[in-house]
Amino acid sequence: MKPILELSKTHEIKKLLRSLRLHTVCEESRCPNIGECFGSGTATFMIMGDTCTRACSFCNLQRGKPLAPDPEEPYKLLHAVKTLKLSYVVLTSPTRDDLPDGGAGHFAKCVRVLKEHIPSIKVEVLVPDFKGDTQALSKVLSSEPDVLAHNVETVPRLYNRVRLGSKYERSLALLRFSKELAPHILTKSALVLGFGESIEEIIQVMKDLRSVGCDLLTIGQYYQPSREHHPVVKYYTEEEFKTLEELAYGLGFKKVASGPNVRSSYKAIELSLFF
Repeated sequence: MKPILELSKTHEIKKLLRSLRLHTVCEESRCPNIGECFGSGTATFMIMGDTCTRACSFCNLQRGKPLAPDPEEPYKLLHAVKTLKLSYVVLTSPTRDDLPDGGAGHFAKCVRVLKEHIPSIKVEVLVPDFKGDTQALSKVLSSEPDVLAHNVETVPRLYNRVRLGSKYERSLALLRFSKELAPHILTKSALVLGFGESIEEIIQVMKDLRSVGCDLLTIGQYYQPSREHHPVVKYYTEEEFKTLEELAYGLGFKKVASGPNVRSSYKAIELSLFF
């Protein structure tokens, strides 16, 4: 059972974020865990705005032409993290195909500013695919995040329907390159279920992720944000999520979170603190 929502803490966080013009993926994606996470004083920050250059059919982010990244954002982020007394921070962003490096330099600066001013901080970055640009990924890894996350989201057969503009093989290559370049940095990915995939396809994706050295995995249920988004084809039971979790551990994942309301950044600290 989820803890009772601490409204005062949630409002405090929202007020701070508004004053600094910061965004959280918790709000933008209408995450079902927003009350629990905000109530416990944690949040996943979405840097570089709230507008995406792609059009995934399941995602609730707005599409369009984004504004240029705010050069002061790393320091605004630092202020928020200090004020909220966070020890573990997750940074993500919309896909920024409009930027030459996909926003990699901005990711790296945010990580460096946090680690320079708060030496004990742990930082997880959830990055887009950078269109397969390994130099962009190297730039992010050079800032020494503690976890490099990149979500495959669904099975390869459904990419053209669910993740327009993305490529399954490119996502696997990103995770492989990350582990080859920085083997000490944990890698993480996520699957969202309910688009019409089969159990066999799910298992194959898990095998593919392990083949590129992925350490951590989250598995959750897709909830349709609006009638304009991809419909839910299937709702999985708690028992099915538990079975998939056991299968994932059997394949060698070091830590797995699997359940209807699990999201890629949900209780991220618990997955990473296993090590």
